[in-house]
Amino acid sequence: MAETQNQSLLQMSEENDGLGKVEIAPEVIEVIAGIAASEVEGVSQMRGNFASGVVERLGKKNHGKGVKVELAEEGIKVDVYCIMQFGVSIPTVAQKIQDNIRQALLNMTALEADEVNIHVVGIQFENQKIESEFDEE
Repeated sequence: MAETQNQSLLQMSEENDGLGKVEIAPEVIEVIAGIAASEVEGVSQMRGNFASGVVERLGKKNHGKGVKVELAEEGIKVDVYCIMQFGVSIPTVAQKIQDNIRQALLNMTALEADEVNIHVVGIQFENQKIESEFDEE
């Protein structure tokens, strides 16, 4: 694993097969981690910013929302910011998110994340969902 050009791309190790090299952008890792985190039961939504909220209202889904990837000499560090559903065990769901992200990255990119940090930034109550459904109608 080597980094090139201001840590903008992650370069896979080159084999002696003469086929060339494979580079993975950090945005790809963000998307993979975002989808893997949102698949876990108990995660209500991922935290985004104002711009991603506006883009989603216009119809484009932002799968990397709530995920920050840092490429360092030590390895890959993934920070996930999510909102949990009320009534779930936060440590259990956080562990499932970490496991799901590690497995998805390993399966899709053959990369192992050194750190997968989960930041719970809110709790989604059931009555908030009902109110928002009425607002949309």
